[in-house]
Amino acid sequence: MGSLVVVVLGLLAIAGVRVLADRIGVGAPLLLVLVGVGVSVLPGVPVVEIEPEWILAGILPPLLFSSAVAMPSMDFRRAFGAVSGLSVLLVVISSVAIGLVADLLVPGLGLAGGIALGAILSPTDAAATAIVRRVGVTSRVTTVLEGEGLLNDATALVLLRAAIAASAATVSIGGVVGRFALAVVVAVAIGLVVGGLGLLARRHVTGPAVNTLLSFATPFVASIPAEELGASGLVAAVTAGLVTGHGATRWLPVRHRLSDTETWRIVELVLEGTIFLLMGLQLTAVLEDLHRSGAAGSLGLLVAAVALVATVVVRAGYVSVLVLWLRSSARRGSDMQSQLQDMDAQLQAGEEVTIRGRPVSLTTPQRIARFQERVRLKIADIDYFRAAPLGPREGAVVVWAGMRGAVTLAAAQTLPIGFPQRSLLVFVAFAVAAGSLLLQGGTLALLVRWVAPAPAEVSSIAEQEALTERLTAANLAVLDRHAGEPEVAAYRERLAAQGGRPDPATSTDTRIRVRLEMIEAQRTALLAARDEGRFTSAALTAALENLDAEQISLELRGNSAWT
Repeated sequence: MGSLVVVVLGLLAIAGVRVLADRIGVGAPLLLVLVGVGVSVLPGVPVVEIEPEWILAGILPPLLFSSAVAMPSMDFRRAFGAVSGLSVLLVVISSVAIGLVADLLVPGLGLAGGIALGAILSPTDAAATAIVRRVGVTSRVTTVLEGEGLLNDATALVLLRAAIAASAATVSIGGVVGRFALAVVVAVAIGLVVGGLGLLARRHVTGPAVNTLLSFATPFVASIPAEELGASGLVAAVTAGLVTGHGATRWLPVRHRLSDTETWRIVELVLEGTIFLLMGLQLTAVLEDLHRSGAAGSLGLLVAAVALVATVVVRAGYVSVLVLWLRSSARRGSDMQSQLQDMDAQLQAGEEVTIRGRPVSLTTPQRIARFQERVRLKIADIDYFRAAPLGPREGAVVVWAGMRGAVTLAAAQTLPIGFPQRSLLVFVAFAVAAGSLLLQGGTLALLVRWVAPAPAEVSSIAEQEALTERLTAANLAVLDRHAGEPEVAAYRERLAAQGGRPDPATSTDTRIRVRLEMIEAQRTALLAARDEGRFTSAALTAALENLDAEQISLELRGNSAWT
């Protein structure tokens, strides 16, 4: 009964903090950490110790899977260069830099122990980036931060395992690189297979409840085999989520997708709240462990402060170089854009295409179509990078938003008993994670107002008109297929007269049947537009959600009147 009371109180705390956070404009993760810390120091509250596997293997896979499903695939592809650098290269640089500093500050730690601490502190927390969504930055900045949080855990955990092994025996750099490559490649392969098979299985399930149950199982079906094979279970879960998110609109029924969305929102709320609440509750356990080991708390605070500064400084240096590289790449793209537009015009006119004076061999209509798709996608990418630049102001947000969270503390607790200065390292991890959330998370909104980065995108009138043209064309194409039906012909005339917007027809049955066909044609047109990359994710998502809502309404009405 006592455990049940604790669970209920935890759920009530998560709900209450979320309501309070929305009202006062503060990130819920910050408040939950403070609530957890406050409860942990109350007299009579038992020490809370959580097995790190509950977080790394039980909470993170579904949480990362859900975030990956919601991430627009086109935006993620465009941000992958920046995301991969932040997730791999920056983690390695940060781990080594922190390792060198920790080796100097902590007696008896050693370089391997210092790099282990660096690996623990290097990854940003995907759940912590929830704070970023509140401050109104561009989708490109949000995608970069969320993508980094999804993928950098794999690099950090491989480095951590290598550092632990190096503390007892010699580990070669080649061995670490090979282990990391294997962990990622195997995990991605498993995630692709599980994500594809999951969509295939759920496509043939009729009940939304069973479909959602299968959705819950998917991240674990991906992560558990990956971990057993020595790969990254988190990368496998993320990959399965990306595959699911990209294919769900095309393959899953609308009722299944709406059920998934609402249920996963609740799951995300509970899991994110749990992870930060537990983080705060573990303060007493961390302090007691530090006291039993005889380590000085002042030394731990000093190391934590230096390490926190080091993470920000190293991140600032790396992001500065990244911003310069991205700006240079954007300039090269702009210089190339006119050439690409000329190629597109040549392809449309059926003329021979040349690149730097050399003809391109396109022998079949299929090759011509694929080449033209690539050219148009490249043009759309250049337009996207110009419309959503990642300059110094946005770079400052990326630097300050790189918060650490409960993953850092969970990774620290995986250090084996007997590891040099283990208790001190766990305390440092807690202090850095808590300090990062409170300092950086608490001042992120102020920083955004101060540096004034590009604001969140708003769909333009031109973009809305272009989308409307596509949807209208899809509507009229469906009506053309039913041109022999008198009632549909009358419907078509009214539809064309009103600019392609649906309008009630005389026959309820015909109206509903034809309108459902039109919705499916419009959805196909929107998915094609998504793959072209010409429209913002926000505009496409809003249009798809409107279609889903209308389809549900029509299906619920059945043969009743459409008024």
